[in-house]
Amino acid sequence: MASRYPSVDLSKVKTISIKNRKSKVRLGDFAKPFDPEKGEFRVYINSLPKILVAKDLQEFVGHILISRKRKKPVVLLIGAHVIKVGLSPLIIDLLKNGVVTAVAMNSAAAIHDVECAMWARTSEDVAENLRDGTFGMSRETGDFINRTLSTASKEDGVGYGEALGRELLRRKAPYRKVSVLATCYRLGVPVTVHAAIGTDIVHQQSTMNGAATGELSFRDFKIFCRVVSRLVSGGVVMNWGSAVIMPEVFLKALTVARNLGARAKGFVTANFDMIQHYRPTMNILHRPTINGGKWYHFTGHHEIMVPLLAAMIKLRLR
Repeated sequence: MASRYPSVDLSKVKTISIKNRKSKVRLGDFAKPFDPEKGEFRVYINSLPKILVAKDLQEFVGHILISRKRKKPVVLLIGAHVIKVGLSPLIIDLLKNGVVTAVAMNSAAAIHDVECAMWARTSEDVAENLRDGTFGMSRETGDFINRTLSTASKEDGVGYGEALGRELLRRKAPYRKVSVLATCYRLGVPVTVHAAIGTDIVHQQSTMNGAATGELSFRDFKIFCRVVSRLVSGGVVMNWGSAVIMPEVFLKALTVARNLGARAKGFVTANFDMIQHYRPTMNILHRPTINGGKWYHFTGHHEIMVPLLAAMIKLRLR
């Protein structure tokens, strides 16, 4: 029986090449990991006041290092903005140093990650391209992600993040060294992607497979529930720049973990964002730590706060 509601035919959509698309972000602009051997950063950190948020940031870094020393998880949740402002090298550095043990992202972050790894550019001018209907129509991006998900949906248990990371390595993506997805896959670190269908540019192209996208995102949700179940009497959860998707996914994963018997309590959470929104405040900070644990919120631009945090962690790893 056909639907009574008419829809559009995406096969008639006209795409453009990402090579011709004006992109606001290039790899040459990306951040670089801090090297403690090349600067007097410790002097600056020690000069900060031991008051309010400056004190909180020092404490939070301590929680991360204690968690890793005790072999507890350090879980990173990210929104798309974190990737598009050039912070993936810092995440990768934390992954390689064994600091971050799992990464979960919304699907827009995965799009930026793939574009950077394949074509060394991302972040188009939305306002300009929206005027003529070319916004989000870079065919290479849609083809890579949508076809990879369609193929992986035929495999048992392979999730969204795993499929993209694996494919980037299989194709020897020219700039795979700056890919969080490819790095996680190479290191064996769980990386999950959580999609909301209709929110991303790859959903508006004819290669979009709703069944595959939904199935692989659902598989990743179950993988993420397993990650969260390991937050037993310790560990850290950081949310960098996701105002809706990741706070909601984390709350549901936490209740699944507890429902299945995991004593996922007593961990530390933190939210890093330019504005402290309702959902991260409730779903990352307050609700998960009611019965034990501690939370922090740090307000500031990601391109400043994340390098500061990463450098402080590296400094104390020595």
